[in-house]
Amino acid sequence: MMEKLLGLPVLASEHGQSVNNLIVYLHWLMFVLFFGWLCYFVYALWRFRQKRSPKGDYVGVRNHASSYIEVTVAGIEASLLLFLAIPIWSQRVGQFPKESESTVIQVMAQQFAWNARYAGQDGALGKQNALLVNSQNTFGVDPADPQGKDDIQVLNEIHVPVNKPVIAYISSKDVIHSFKIPAMRVTQDATPGLRVPVWFKPLKEGRYQIFCAQLCGNGHANMAQGLLVVESPEAFAKWQASKIGAATSFE
Repeated sequence: MMEKLLGLPVLASEHGQSVNNLIVYLHWLMFVLFFGWLCYFVYALWRFRQKRSPKGDYVGVRNHASSYIEVTVAGIEASLLLFLAIPIWSQRVGQFPKESESTVIQVMAQQFAWNARYAGQDGALGKQNALLVNSQNTFGVDPADPQGKDDIQVLNEIHVPVNKPVIAYISSKDVIHSFKIPAMRVTQDATPGLRVPVWFKPLKEGRYQIFCAQLCGNGHANMAQGLLVVESPEAFAKWQASKIGAATSFE
């Protein structure tokens, strides 16, 4: 119910519920703080009105109630951090699934589109060289490497099978972008010169929008044309077979 009241986007990943829980708990804490401080503000206006206190009292508060409240709030915040936020983060960055059991994708952001690269039928990506990156070779694939001949490159539409972990290596060709799929509860900065892995496990078939969560230029809004298509393993295999040898790049 609280998730609907907050207007959270559709949830379609395995780890997403823990993220939702963190968001809900934080909002409950903020609501309690807001209501508490509002009540205290009204009380202060009444308690220290001019008619009741015609002469100022320069001694101030004589009890430690405010200190106890502050310690309690700090304790709740520390508990959320230590027992919810950090374990979620730790699991996402320290417990990656095996690549052999996952769908592995390279994602290259650029102004203003999302490029993605998959291994072909041989299951191995071709060698890359940053010196080879240009408008026609977004990933800098070495044309002399035979393993890269069947690699798949697509633009703005990333396909993955449902109920199988996805490992995405995020990078950028030009400026800092941020790869964000709200339905998967995934966000990762795309930084030039770095290739940062992120993973998620989609549980619901469908088409989910990919956003750029970092202002990246005048065409920033165009990054929202990216789509993550979650489909059955059979449909994914058919799509993958149709794309072999038909690399796509953004110019």
